[in-house]
Amino acid sequence: MNAPRPRARGRAAAVAQPPTPERAPTPEGLPLRVATYNIHKGVSREFFGLRHVSRIHELRARLHELDADLVFLQEVQGRHERHASRFPHWPRESQHEFLAGGHGRRSVFETAYGRNASYLHGHHGNALLSRFPILHLENRDVSDHALEKRGILHCIVNLPGFALHCFVVHFGLLAVSRARQTEELVGWIEREIPAGAPVIIAGDFNDWRNQLSATLYTRLGVREVFDARPPTGMREQVAHFVRDRLFEPRDPRAVEGPPRRVRTARTFPALVPWLRMDRIYLRGFDVRDARVLRGPEWARLSDHSPLLADLRCSALSGEAAVPRPD
Repeated sequence: MNAPRPRARGRAAAVAQPPTPERAPTPEGLPLRVATYNIHKGVSREFFGLRHVSRIHELRARLHELDADLVFLQEVQGRHERHASRFPHWPRESQHEFLAGGHGRRSVFETAYGRNASYLHGHHGNALLSRFPILHLENRDVSDHALEKRGILHCIVNLPGFALHCFVVHFGLLAVSRARQTEELVGWIEREIPAGAPVIIAGDFNDWRNQLSATLYTRLGVREVFDARPPTGMREQVAHFVRDRLFEPRDPRAVEGPPRRVRTARTFPALVPWLRMDRIYLRGFDVRDARVLRGPEWARLSDHSPLLADLRCSALSGEAAVPRPD
């Protein structure tokens, strides 16, 4: 799938207002492949030893092999003068622009970048790579304290027939910080995004105790891809049957007593994934498949394992609108 050259680049802080939408029928059944990945600034340690190694060129190759339509990235290096002088073949451009391009060919993704942390020798943040036009972007600082800079990047992506709201998140390490950041995210969506609009929220939530899903489920009506994925194998089919028949309320947004535990994937550390850190929540899509990309070939690139999900657009309300082109 080809796409025009990137139009949305650089720091996403001061932005224009989103374009006025036009009503149009929504295309049910549209396939979409989505990935999320904390790339650890494109630098990792060797398996045996303490030496840091640049992985950014291999990261670009592996990301393009995924054939994803949307890639939600965290810990993306916008600039790092020390790495540029230390590592040979360090990209001249920002990492999100480098990852969007190929070897000697034009970019296949449009890009958006939201700066979260700045320091003397550079800055890093969240980014979105999209095979579809990015019509609007905004980055909001949701840092809970000075020692841990965090942000949420919001992009409106023009899919065929409707607008998709994408939120790239990277939440804090402290539970109290994550709770406040979740409240900011939920309040933002409740206030400014139409209730029937399709939404994808993906990134590194650092929510290894799975305390945030209930809030997102009940207030936004989203589902996590591994919780919504069709069961595979007899064991998963039995587990889904018991959950849906005995523990799932008839109204999926109703909460009666303690909510059931939402299934999520183990993604950290990448060499032996144990903690459930990374998520893809969505609204307006059915999940065809979802998987964690594991193995030494991925573990050498970052301390997180990427998630990959195949989606299909479901029935949306009339509030899902088609943005006018710029």
